[in-house]
Amino acid sequence: MSFQVKEPILIVGLGGAGSKLAIEAKDVINSDCLIISNDHKDLQAECQKIMVSTDSVINPSTHLIRGSAYKESEKIKSIISNYSTVILLTNLAGKSGSGISPIVSEICRDSKVGLISFAIMPFKYEKERIFNSGVSLKRLKEDSDCTIVLDNDSLLESNPDLNPKACFKIANSAIMHVVKSLHSSEISKETNILTSSKEGINMEESLRDSLKMLYGTTSSKSVKRSILYVDGGENIPVGVINSISKMTNDILNENSTQIGLEQSSSDSSKIVMLSSIQGMTKFDNYDPLGIIPKENTLDWSNPDCSIDCKLELYQLE
Repeated sequence: MSFQVKEPILIVGLGGAGSKLAIEAKDVINSDCLIISNDHKDLQAECQKIMVSTDSVINPSTHLIRGSAYKESEKIKSIISNYSTVILLTNLAGKSGSGISPIVSEICRDSKVGLISFAIMPFKYEKERIFNSGVSLKRLKEDSDCTIVLDNDSLLESNPDLNPKACFKIANSAIMHVVKSLHSSEISKETNILTSSKEGINMEESLRDSLKMLYGTTSSKSVKRSILYVDGGENIPVGVINSISKMTNDILNENSTQIGLEQSSSDSSKIVMLSSIQGMTKFDNYDPLGIIPKENTLDWSNPDCSIDCKLELYQLE
């Protein structure tokens, strides 16, 4: 089944990366926007905003940000409940994104608001962020009607010459391609992996980079359906587009994979690929307990967080 986007739509951006994406996305699809962050610098745009205060703590942990966000949950709910669809944009490598994301997704689920989540995962060298990103992604997938994941680490592995800033630019551009197409594309309710390539290479190389990035995240047997967004398609010969389609069908299982080509005007040319999957991904290993079936585990209904109880007790490590 595909995810149905219904108006009115609210774009929600979390933290630094999420807020920048949300501000751009709201203009792309002409929707309302809500920014939530614990940093005043992320709340400068002219749109709805909620400050998550951690009081005097200037370098709060993910769990403290999450606990502070719960204090603002009623305010978040009062805004979200006015909409039929929420598009959540978050970087789970950031403390704000991984901390606040499960709160927002939980509110959307309880309010019966359709939720499509875009989540950016951390680089492998960001070891201290891997676990929290995996826990937050697991919560997002459970609460969302549709989850779209872009893995910075797989992007860097397929393009080792890129610096982090260039990776962020490619990731943001890929997300905007999908946001622009929400009114025209049928995006699966399954977990979706978003892949792309750098600019300045030919279309076949761009496709190979996208596939390499995809298979750095999951196995070929897990891919059920793919959509190719052809950037600069109006300037590309029809024969090249046909060759790309045939190449994709030859690499992926043609019987279970559908290829949709979307063209856009651009001076550059590259491919952005969105693949719906069923099965395990590398992110399932980010939380060591995540691979245990839910029916065999005891877990809190709410994600772990830190709350200041104002108790005059020394903390024992």
